[in-house]
Amino acid sequence: MRADLRLSLTAAVAAVALAAPAAPALAEETPAGSPLVGIGRAVTDDTQRGVFEVTAWTDAPQAKVTAVSARVRQGDTVVADIPTLVPGDSWDPRLANTFRLPAEATLKLVEDGGTIPSLGTYSIDVTATDSLGNKLTRADAGRLDFRLRPELVSFGVGVPAWDDRNARPQGKLSAVQPGSGDVVPLPDRTVTVRRDGAADETPRALVTSAAGDFTGEPYAVAGPGDAFTASFTEDSAEVHGSASASRSVAEAYKPLRATATATADRKRALNGETVTVSGRLTDAAAAGAPLADQPVRVAFGPQVANVRTGADGRFTAKLPAFAGSGQYEWEVTSGDPFLVFDRLSGPLAVPLESRLDLRSASLSADGTLTVSVHLRALYVPDTSMYDQDVQLEQSVDGGWKRVPLREASYSWDSITLAAGSRGGWFRVRHLTSDELAEAVSPSFRLVRFDTRIVSLNAGPEPVTKGGYVTVTGGLQHYWDGAWRAYGNAPVVLQFQPKGSTAWKQMATGRSAANGSVSLKAKASADGTWRIRHYAADSRHFHSPASAGGDYVDVR
Repeated sequence: MRADLRLSLTAAVAAVALAAPAAPALAEETPAGSPLVGIGRAVTDDTQRGVFEVTAWTDAPQAKVTAVSARVRQGDTVVADIPTLVPGDSWDPRLANTFRLPAEATLKLVEDGGTIPSLGTYSIDVTATDSLGNKLTRADAGRLDFRLRPELVSFGVGVPAWDDRNARPQGKLSAVQPGSGDVVPLPDRTVTVRRDGAADETPRALVTSAAGDFTGEPYAVAGPGDAFTASFTEDSAEVHGSASASRSVAEAYKPLRATATATADRKRALNGETVTVSGRLTDAAAAGAPLADQPVRVAFGPQVANVRTGADGRFTAKLPAFAGSGQYEWEVTSGDPFLVFDRLSGPLAVPLESRLDLRSASLSADGTLTVSVHLRALYVPDTSMYDQDVQLEQSVDGGWKRVPLREASYSWDSITLAAGSRGGWFRVRHLTSDELAEAVSPSFRLVRFDTRIVSLNAGPEPVTKGGYVTVTGGLQHYWDGAWRAYGNAPVVLQFQPKGSTAWKQMATGRSAANGSVSLKAKASADGTWRIRHYAADSRHFHSPASAGGDYVDVR
């Protein structure tokens, strides 16, 4: 649209009135015609303001609307006569009674080859006829909004960067001309720019240039989270409507990409210990030059330390370790939105304080020590850590020595350990793991006394087959620091045939008061005879299986 054709509404109408023949006056009155035909409001298409649509219907039985026409006028002057409005798409029931200006009849300004003299608003009269000849004309059925539709294009905030942390709102205010769809600038208009979420910050009014461009003063921004909105509204004879556009700094900002390294001084820390995380920031684009005085955020679980790099780009953060879920990860991130680097992290376990409860402990007569314990987190109720490694220890020479295990078994709430032992002071120990800190059970003592058979003799030798062999010996136990006679104790006589590894019980008895033993049994084959203290009580071990024997030849 040429600038010299942007006439005021009054001047344009006066010019058309002088040039065009006068049309009959159309009074605003009740629609004239058949009451069976109805006409709704004529409405401008806001996307293309050179087009409008209207609803029309008939209540006559078995009839339908067959013709709809319209004319556009300014006062008594008709500026456009539309003989036919086309119906809406038949496939959409919602458009069955809708009639629209055909595309080839789109209204345009005179300068664009149309009949509309100038921008502004015009009255629309509509006439509808049905298939039975019923007809209705509705004057002022609607208002044609033939004004420019504003739009904001190319709105941006510049390029905030690490070394220039300012947003510079800028853009172009244009308008779409009805009919032709031409885009024209809107000069000397005020565009309002505001920072989103900054209710206490006064919006800025920016005036457009002759080309519709606008540029604001710089805004200091905190980071990519800042966003701005430009808006414009006008309701005049030339322009009608609102336009807005938003832009986030994140879409345009240019941070400095750094290279970062970081390590922790440990992978596991006990509750209350200090963890030290250290590292360095360098500028990859500047040949690895150190980045001094830059903020760095170091976190470990809920603990956060905000530190700054030194002149050499190095940083150090010290954080206390607090047991919580048992497993954490330290991380290092940038403390400046305009300085970015890949997140750094590493494992750091903080074991929960734990407790080992002794459930049972026993030492069998054959020298098997069996201990059952319950391991749990100290301050976490209803936690049973049965999948942790524990070890059995015995007090030796004033210290604790690990006892080799024969077996370790786990159930849902206990750990059972088995080992060979001749008695002493014991405890169970859980070494620190990522889940649980060290725990030691109460120490306990298990005592049994060793026994042995001495002066073993079997005779006679040789012995006749079917005859009796008499086996004698002495039963002793280690009591009060010395081997002493063990009287009135159960003993058994065992025989191992020549060439066999199995022992067979042949007779039982008890030792005399002085510990002497004499047992006899029939001899049926060559073999070895021995006596064992076997059916022991709760205070003694069995005599060793390797107590020896005496070989007897049978003839």
